[in-house]
Amino acid sequence: MFQLAAGTQILASIPSPPAEFSKFSLGPLTIHAYALCIMLGIVVAMWLTARRWRAKGGPEEVVWDICIWAIPFGIVGGRLYHVLFTDPEYYFGLNGQLAHFSEIPQIWAGGLGIMGAISLGTVGAWIACRRAGVRLTAFLDAAVPGVLLAQAFGRWGNWFNQELFGAPTTLPWGLEIDPNSYNFPAGVPAGTLFHPTFLYESLWNVAGVLLLLALDRKFKLRRGAMFFSYLIWYGIGRSFMETLRIDAVDVITIIGIGLRVHMWLAIAMVIFGAAGLAFVLTRLRPLGDPGVYLPGRAPAEASVESGTKNQDSPTTEQQAGEPTDPQDLQGPKDRGKH
Repeated sequence: MFQLAAGTQILASIPSPPAEFSKFSLGPLTIHAYALCIMLGIVVAMWLTARRWRAKGGPEEVVWDICIWAIPFGIVGGRLYHVLFTDPEYYFGLNGQLAHFSEIPQIWAGGLGIMGAISLGTVGAWIACRRAGVRLTAFLDAAVPGVLLAQAFGRWGNWFNQELFGAPTTLPWGLEIDPNSYNFPAGVPAGTLFHPTFLYESLWNVAGVLLLLALDRKFKLRRGAMFFSYLIWYGIGRSFMETLRIDAVDVITIIGIGLRVHMWLAIAMVIFGAAGLAFVLTRLRPLGDPGVYLPGRAPAEASVESGTKNQDSPTTEQQAGEPTDPQDLQGPKDRGKH
């Protein structure tokens, strides 16, 4: 993967795949590498989520039911984010540009915003959780390590598309970009290497998966604590990546500080995640684990088992005569992957 660059001060580089590797044909069907990376990430995320959901005592079939809602919502949300926030000038022909309305649904060419995918995907998960009678917070806590792992796989789609790389660099792991590529920056000499931000973020996400799983094993993160920890971790990493990336995006100035729109939203994720985690740890965690089911929705056998346990050791909520988990979330509070 690394190639020597003799005769220069650069010791090595990361090559990008040839343009023809970004897609291939099977008869009349065209398969895009970007889409394969996304699909592989979804499969891995569902596998890990199912394992964690079973460990929580949740019914396994519910995972697939929720994913049927969450995945399409997430894809639509991710695409809308890209079209509306990342490159509206291109798609709607703003500022004198030619409009490209027909390309809006072409997600295989790249263009899914993570923040939009998480936001609308959570809406889909909430709808499905209400239908299935399970707690959104319980499902999110089970799912977020898998979601973060899926993001790590999805970032490699940017590598195949030669997109969303960072600023020029002379580091030995600089990324090669085809100077004939649409994404190669104008005015930059051919042979220039760039920060491989796809790799940085992929590794950051994998490290986050390991960290979240370790924290959950030690501290038993419940009631949305795992989800809020995910927001903090991803928001911090994404904020750093935005300081390196050079792809065109709107800059928004707030109180005299001009930052890329993605960075502002990443900072908002960190703030929201920190506030949510603090609330869970100080107000909800002392109440104990309410389980995976919404009040009155547990199957009979689960209710009997729960009743037996409650007779032996009543929880703080039961001693106080309060319904289980009154603070449970009733809804979401809230050309590569952005």
